[in-house]
Amino acid sequence: MILHELLNYDTLRVIWWLLLGILLIGFAVMDGFDLGTGTLLPFVAKTDLERRVVINTVGPVWEGNQVWLVLGGGAIFAAWPQLYAVSFSGFYLAMFVILVALILRPVAFKYRSKRESATWRSAWDWALFVGGFVPALICGVALGNVLQGVPFRLTPEMYIHYDGSFFGLLNPFAVLCGLVSVSMLVTHGAAWIRIKTEGPVAERARAVGSVTALLTAVLFGLAGLALWMWVDGYQITSAIQTTGPSNPLFKTAAVAPGAWFQNYARYGWTLAAPVLGFVGTLLAFVLIRARRDNLAILASALGIAGIILSVGASMFPFILPSSVDPRFSLTVWDSSSSHMTLFIMLVSTAIFLPLILLYTSWVYKVLWGKVDAKAIEDGNTHAY
Repeated sequence: MILHELLNYDTLRVIWWLLLGILLIGFAVMDGFDLGTGTLLPFVAKTDLERRVVINTVGPVWEGNQVWLVLGGGAIFAAWPQLYAVSFSGFYLAMFVILVALILRPVAFKYRSKRESATWRSAWDWALFVGGFVPALICGVALGNVLQGVPFRLTPEMYIHYDGSFFGLLNPFAVLCGLVSVSMLVTHGAAWIRIKTEGPVAERARAVGSVTALLTAVLFGLAGLALWMWVDGYQITSAIQTTGPSNPLFKTAAVAPGAWFQNYARYGWTLAAPVLGFVGTLLAFVLIRARRDNLAILASALGIAGIILSVGASMFPFILPSSVDPRFSLTVWDSSSSHMTLFIMLVSTAIFLPLILLYTSWVYKVLWGKVDAKAIEDGNTHAY
């Protein structure tokens, strides 16, 4: 109970905002190379054997990587229930499309090699492409819409009404953010393929990864410029009640040009996030070109972390702004679970998250090394 008293409500809210960011980064880094590998499959592998090699670079680990998606969704549900209610209902169709695409992956893994038909296998290869490209694109598009504000409103009884549509999400700025997401995850996937393969496949991945690494830096810069010039940010205009109950209607807020950049001026250390995004991505380009594969994927991961952290640093304390009325926007201070719930979840996370990290590290240590094309061709393994 002493620890519970030391960790006051506003501190726990900030901690869970940080943990939500960590879980999003964990999903983007760990499942990101799966998505990137699937997107690259039809382009870096030309023969059936080469495609089986690429598939088996992620075959043993993709299921474990999905844990980060489950953790992220669970954290939103338990720590930020209002965020869960608005986002999972408002973005329902978008999330449904993502789930359908993700479901294609295990089906394609299991059924691709059931028949010798080239047409059959090619169809499942393109299904794996869809399973990688579509989630990467839509996640970026969703983030772009969050930065612009989501069309939802709240009644005095806290009922949620979403006034948007699926195709309304596909606006130019959101699509640009989607392209940033696709490009950075393809770079991450190319770095992974470089680690796990050799020969022509690895060289093709090197060529593609070099281009997409530079493209990520360019698109990230263009997205930042567009955010500055054409997208208005949000700011709280009333006194901030950090320890009050979770009710967004207790505050007032307004839309203001350049508001998403105020934190960078107010807290100079937050500039480390976009700098990390650029430096990590450009460093990944240099290391991929230099064939320093292990370092390249680490640099790519740092770039991904920097890009995601840039969004969080820009928006704080907003989590989900409302384009209908800024007053309805959800912030760190007014959309969380209770003090006790956040504390119990933090204790549970402190116990189980290290165990997940230790087990994941052990799995990757055991499975490290190149995929053996000869063993796949001979049929002496349980490879896909």
